[in-house]
Amino acid sequence: MLEWLKQPWPWYVAGPLIGLMVPLLLIVGNKSFGISSSLRHICAACIPANIPFFRYNWRNEIWNLFFVAGILLGGVITASFLSNTDPVSINPKLATELAGYGVTNTEGLVPGDLFNWQSLFTIRGVVLIVIGGFLVGFGTRYAGGCTSGHAIMGLSTLQWPSLAATISFMAGGFIVANLLLPVILKL
Repeated sequence: MLEWLKQPWPWYVAGPLIGLMVPLLLIVGNKSFGISSSLRHICAACIPANIPFFRYNWRNEIWNLFFVAGILLGGVITASFLSNTDPVSINPKLATELAGYGVTNTEGLVPGDLFNWQSLFTIRGVVLIVIGGFLVGFGTRYAGGCTSGHAIMGLSTLQWPSLAATISFMAGGFIVANLLLPVILKL
């Protein structure tokens, strides 16, 4: 049983399990599935500033903080006891393409040649890690939620803004992966 848990789960098992969280949260407490709002709740609880964005009753959303804490705890348990030591397998065509850009260390969850402390102090590292991180955070706030919140919760509750956000996320991902990333990797 433990060996089965250590293996990557196929999409047709993991996807429905994630998808079933939507009706479960709605039925149990009329709550929305999403993670990005938890940072706002943490800031509202911890920062005593009089910033209007953080002035609301964050205690009504404390369930979300427990949800995120559960996700973190699950990650720690998984990393500690259920880690799969096999290297991450990627498509050979992708490995060849990345090697053409000088990225050969692809055995982790992220390419070690791109995401490390030494890379952070290069132009490519600043673009990928710092600017990329800022754009993800800005986009999450601007769109009023993260990709999982819009694509899983918003689409399942038939919200038009979530459809627009999800289409934008997907289009942006295709553009970056196919047009911008090759340019950035040549830096």
